[in-house]
Amino acid sequence: MHQSILAFRKRRYLWLALLITGLCIAAYWIDDPQEPANGGTVLGYTLGTLGALLILWLSWFGVRKRRYASTMGTVQGWLSAHVYLGTALLVIVLLHTGFQFGYNVHTLAFLLMTLVIASGFFGVYVYLKYPQRLSENRGGANRSALIDELDDVDERSRRIARKLPAEFQEMVSSGISRLQLGGSMWARLRGRDQSQVLLKRGNDYAVVANPGQEAALDWLADQQSKCRDPETAAVIGELSALLRNKRRLLKPLTEDMRMQALLEVWLYAHLPLAAGLLAALLVHILTVFIYW
Repeated sequence: MHQSILAFRKRRYLWLALLITGLCIAAYWIDDPQEPANGGTVLGYTLGTLGALLILWLSWFGVRKRRYASTMGTVQGWLSAHVYLGTALLVIVLLHTGFQFGYNVHTLAFLLMTLVIASGFFGVYVYLKYPQRLSENRGGANRSALIDELDDVDERSRRIARKLPAEFQEMVSSGISRLQLGGSMWARLRGRDQSQVLLKRGNDYAVVANPGQEAALDWLADQQSKCRDPETAAVIGELSALLRNKRRLLKPLTEDMRMQALLEVWLYAHLPLAAGLLAALLVHILTVFIYW
């Protein structure tokens, strides 16, 4: 039975994180360093060491999830611990600083850590919600199946268009060749149909992006209303039905790529921030040992 990472093994890592956080808060409350609380006291060094070890362990998750043959627990368990202990880290490091900040590398390390944790929260939301949303968006099918169905619609449209004048064939061919799926990160994030189509208006052809699928359907409806031959009008109607089906297929494909782009944006943010945090942590530790 599938189990949420947040409920893994009866939320064992939630209780562990609460226990560690509670002990750290109690130690901070009891401690009397005879000076304002800061990272240079005995407790400050202790909490700082704990925080640094947690950061290193949390960073190791990226390595662990790629080691499929590892016997060091399940990836699901590691991810559950990653979430809860990562959240506890924020409290531990705050207590380590004694809530004292300045314009220095130490505060920079804290800010980077906060950004990594915040992006991690978004990652948890993505992990819990997006697989189901992707499945619902695709209607239970995968992307390859949708693309295969789209190719089938295009091929049938070509066959139907051959029964009609050249401008219909040009419209169908241009709608296929000028279809834009994917593209740049920004285009996928926008999640809009950017396709174009070549339509005959009067004696000339014009490239229309209305988007293209909508423009083609409007053009076909206009041509069908003007047609006086019932058989030709029926063929145009058949072609319109195919293009409506194509529009139906494009909607989940475009949304699928938009959600995938969001996942990529998260990875592009979370991983570099984590690398920056490790670098800032190293500088923070070296600075402490050199100048303190």
